[in-house]
This record gives sequence, C-alpha cells and structure tokens, in this order.
Amino acid sequence: MTFKEKLYILVEDHESPQGKVFDYSIQILILLSLFAFALDTLPSNSPAMEVFLNRFELVCVVIFTIEYILRIYVSNKKLSFIFSFYGIIDFLAIMPYYLTGFIDLRFVRAFRIFRIFRILKLIRYNEALNRFGTAAKIVREELILFLIVSLILIFISSAGIYYFENDAQPEVFQSVFHSTWWSIVTLTTVGYGDVYPITVGGKIFTFFVLMIGVGLVSVPAGLVASSLKKARDLEDQERNS
Repeated sequence: MTFKEKLYILVEDHESPQGKVFDYSIQILILLSLFAFALDTLPSNSPAMEVFLNRFELVCVVIFTIEYILRIYVSNKKLSFIFSFYGIIDFLAIMPYYLTGFIDLRFVRAFRIFRIFRILKLIRYNEALNRFGTAAKIVREELILFLIVSLILIFISSAGIYYFENDAQPEVFQSVFHSTWWSIVTLTTVGYGDVYPITVGGKIFTFFVLMIGVGLVSVPAGLVASSLKKARDLEDQERNS
C-alpha cells in the first residue's frame, strides 16, 4: 500500500478505525473553534483570554489547512473537489484567517464572519444530512417548478394588492415593488402585521392570497418528504446489494 493510499484511508474512509478517529477529531475541533469564535465576541475578555483565543485560532487554522491540502492531495479529481460543495466549505473555513492575518484593513476583518461556515463542515460526517442531497436531486425539477410558480404568485399578489390599496395607502403601497414585502409575508402565512390592507377589496383579495399561501407552504414539505423516502429506499437497496 502506497503512502497516498494510506492517507486516503485516513482522510476519506469513514469506516476504517483510523478514518473514524480522524473524523471525530476534526468534528471536535470544529465545535471547539466555533465555541472559541463565540467567546471572542464577548466584550469583557481579558488580554490573556484574547491571546489564548488567537493562539487557539491559529492551531485550528493550521489543522484545517493541512486537512484541506490532504483532501486535495488524495483526490483523484483535484479540481472537482476544490469546486465541490465540501471543497468550497473547507476553503471558507480557513480563508478568513489568511485574509485578516496579512492584510491590515478594517473592512477585510468583516470576512471573519465566514468562520461560521465551519459548522457546515459537520455535514460531511452526517449520513442523514447527506441523504438530503440525494433527495434534492430526486425532486430537483419539481422544486424548480415550485420556485417559478412561487415567484409568479408573488408578482401577481404584489400587483393585485397595489391596485387595491395604492389610493388608500399611497405611502405603504407606493408601487408593485413596495408591495412585494406584503406579498411575501402573506403568501408564506407569516403575517407580521406591519403592512396590511384597509379597503374592502384589499381584504377580500388578501383572503384569497392567504388561502393560496396555505397550499403553497405545504407543497415543498410533501415533495421533500416523498423524496427523502425514495432516498432512504435507494440507500437500503445499495446496502442490501
């Protein structure tokens, strides 16, 4: 067995003993780094705590960088991995440190927020979450159609409420674009109550939009549920074969 094959088992083989140790170690480090990130936002941190958090951040970045390089090294299709979902997440997990560490510009420090993307690295180790990826592929066309229909309904409801309420509330419903916020919160049945109709026609129109919204919210839930069942059935077939 070559050195590269041994590294592949360590980094990518989640069933091997050494692979499991590597996975669990990375997961624990991700959680610790996120906790440290939260601690770093406390205004009452002492200078000693700041030094400790900075050093711990450095250790995390070094380990995550090594992990990222190893995954590229053992990958048979390196560019495919780099631009894959996991490759991008791994890159975002280390990028903020290098940007803020070598460029002393205030606006660049805003990239530190991308450290929260480290939590997405945990998706790599969760079979249930990976199953969602399979389910999304199964129901992709239906979800795209649902998104298109949703956008059409948002536009129609925005235009409708504008014509009903513009004369009565010209400041709130100034245009179709201004009416979009009402359309979104009404169709999604959230209804914050910050923008609402006061005319009879507007209220009747809102009733029908709400009825459509109830069905609109339930559609993706049914699609996802059915696709997850199919994804689980495919997974069971692969295990039994």
